[in-house]
Amino acid sequence: MNIEKARFNMIEQQIRPWNVLDKDILDMLIVVKRENYFPDEQKSLAFFDTELPLPGGTTAMCPRVEARIVQELALKKNESVLLLGAASGYLAALLAHMTRHVTVMEASAELKALAEKNLSDNGVRNVSVLHANGLTTAHTGTYDVIVVAGGLDVMPEQLQKQLNVGGRLLAIAGALPVMHANVVTRVSDASFTSRTAFDTAIAPLSGSVPVSQFKF
Repeated sequence: MNIEKARFNMIEQQIRPWNVLDKDILDMLIVVKRENYFPDEQKSLAFFDTELPLPGGTTAMCPRVEARIVQELALKKNESVLLLGAASGYLAALLAHMTRHVTVMEASAELKALAEKNLSDNGVRNVSVLHANGLTTAHTGTYDVIVVAGGLDVMPEQLQKQLNVGGRLLAIAGALPVMHANVVTRVSDASFTSRTAFDTAIAPLSGSVPVSQFKF
């Protein structure tokens, strides 16, 4: 297949029509090679509008959702990011391309290793991948941006406390068939705003638990 033609079609036929119009993001999708984050047998599928299977029964999000997440966060070069869910490492690479540093928490040791290898092979140095469940691990430090890369029953309110003032949290929550991508912004020490950015449906976050087990 013609890889660059497939990449062009992905951007023009899937991502632009999903209201991803930021030129910096569209240019980044050419530079950060999505196919490099999948095995040989999946490389030709990396440009399709579909979730791809990953080890442990999980899936990678489709390209338009990844691109829309990045656009909704309005990232800046000096910002720090916390990403819950490593998947293949591709979303971490996108976030790293536009920010200072990305910390990834991944509950699956297999996915942690996969993401680390892919990031290393592609020369991405400003990402740290930790083997930890980001929903249950006691957090220290704060971040400018927090992304939950998997579906949840409810918005993870405990993560809001990890935002710096001006920071944004994006999580996709709800029940199938339609889930909502919500962006929470910390406007002061005690004040937050929330908006629904878009509707979609994605697989559950690796290591997530039913809502009845959440502790806020």
